[in-house]
Amino acid sequence: MFPHSDACERNKGPILEILREAFAGCTSILEIGSGTGQHAVHFANEMPWLVWQPSDRADAMPGLRKRILYEGQKNLRAPVELDVTQPPWDVRRMDGVFSANTLHIMSWREIEALFAGLPVILKPGAVLAIYGPFRYAGQYTSESNASFDEMLRTRDPESGIRDFEAVDALARGIGFALQADHPMPANNQTLVWKLPLSPS
Repeated sequence: MFPHSDACERNKGPILEILREAFAGCTSILEIGSGTGQHAVHFANEMPWLVWQPSDRADAMPGLRKRILYEGQKNLRAPVELDVTQPPWDVRRMDGVFSANTLHIMSWREIEALFAGLPVILKPGAVLAIYGPFRYAGQYTSESNASFDEMLRTRDPESGIRDFEAVDALARGIGFALQADHPMPANNQTLVWKLPLSPS
């Protein structure tokens, strides 16, 4: 009945354990690239103190809307259409942002647009958590990630596994400080950054 991702089912538990701590002091989360909505439903249900706002591009909205409508809790808002390259984003100010398995699908231009759009919608002290595969100092964390990256770039030369250092530089460029880099199952990471409570 709904779009389904086996990967989402496998990783939602380990990601939740990180987000419980990362978002403990937050009240409102924007999820960018909600896809099938499996993460949104699970995380909103397991973290009832949060208002969870799913979002995605137009082509993902029909399935995402259906899942949220039928499975969503009270703290899970109706999804909004969001293309990071088309500001202004139609979301209210948030104190947290989450995205999973998006950066290796986006082009670098889209990733730059994502980070450029965050300051407009984030409150002081906001938390950013991103899940997915990364390279470090140009090196893959596993042979399977190297193969995955080759497949991605063959399919779309503008996609591919991103260098942690380049993504961290974008985050630091808008005021974020890295709080944690959590190794995850299946050679993924969850990166957590935080904004200062007041401008430095």
